[in-house]
Amino acid sequence: MTSNPLLSRKIQKVAGTLFLAWIIAFVLLFYYTLNFNWMVSAGDSLISNVLLALACLAISMVLRFYQPKHEIVLFVIIMAVAMAVAICIMSKFLLNNLFQEYQTYTEFLNFSLPFRFIVLFVFLAWCGLSNVLWYRLEEQSEMQERLFAAQNLAKEAELNKLRHQLQPHFLFNSLNSVYALTIVNPKEAGLMITKLASFLRGTLKRDDEVWVSVAEEMEYIQLYLDIEKVRFSHRLNISVDIAEDTLALCLPGTLLQPIVENAIKFGLYNTSSAILISVTVKVENKMLIVEVSNPYDPSMKSTGGTGFGLTSIRRRLYLLFADHNLLQTAASADNIYLTTLKIPQKNDQNHTH
Repeated sequence: MTSNPLLSRKIQKVAGTLFLAWIIAFVLLFYYTLNFNWMVSAGDSLISNVLLALACLAISMVLRFYQPKHEIVLFVIIMAVAMAVAICIMSKFLLNNLFQEYQTYTEFLNFSLPFRFIVLFVFLAWCGLSNVLWYRLEEQSEMQERLFAAQNLAKEAELNKLRHQLQPHFLFNSLNSVYALTIVNPKEAGLMITKLASFLRGTLKRDDEVWVSVAEEMEYIQLYLDIEKVRFSHRLNISVDIAEDTLALCLPGTLLQPIVENAIKFGLYNTSSAILISVTVKVENKMLIVEVSNPYDPSMKSTGGTGFGLTSIRRRLYLLFADHNLLQTAASADNIYLTTLKIPQKNDQNHTH
């Protein structure tokens, strides 16, 4: 429900000041221009304007709780006419009874009723239309706030969905590897289960964190790499180079793991020899840059890494930054596939995690 404009302290002060000035102006007009005494001048001004103020309040309350969908202007005009007629009748009755001994004033009162009606109608119609505009603007503002809140909730839900969809994929692969290791190397299987438990515990602990520091994310990635090292043993070599000035910078949580997973998957694809996965973290022009490189077989169509992992990252980045160009991939002549992630840095991001 929209709020009544008269509930605003600022509007109350302005309206109260204008109302008092209006009453004083009418008293002076009656006393100096029409030559009525102070009692008649004050009585006419107070009764007429108090009734007018009550009518304005009534119109405001009616429009707060009911506004027709069509012909709102006609509705306001009808109310203004009805209220103006009611004020004229009531003020005439009260003023005639109060000042009936002042024949000159009672004649003036009867003579001025049509003019009073016009002034009252114009004022009440203006009051009604102002209230309609106020309530429409309030309603529009509330709708925009609700829409904005709904969009934020939808975006947050989609971000969480994208983050959580990645974990089962990794978990199933890891459990399959654990199963294989229990047969050929139970000791390595136990080590991998321990690493996997730590990795999943860290995932659950930071589940509600949108932003994390580079230091936290790389600690998380190191756990993931340790698990993959157990899975692939001597076939997988890792090189990690993190610039010191990036450790306190921020990035969306759990964003790097799918990129590294993608590099390992396509680096080891269709080869039995050892490979090197390189991860470099640096900052350039207030932009955090993470580069992940892996060797690839150019004869394989799937080496571009366009699966769900990178697609979900692009979607997350767009939802957070409204930029389609923050994740880039490129293949070099020496069969090295490079994935570059760029994260804009803002001053307030360093405090969000």
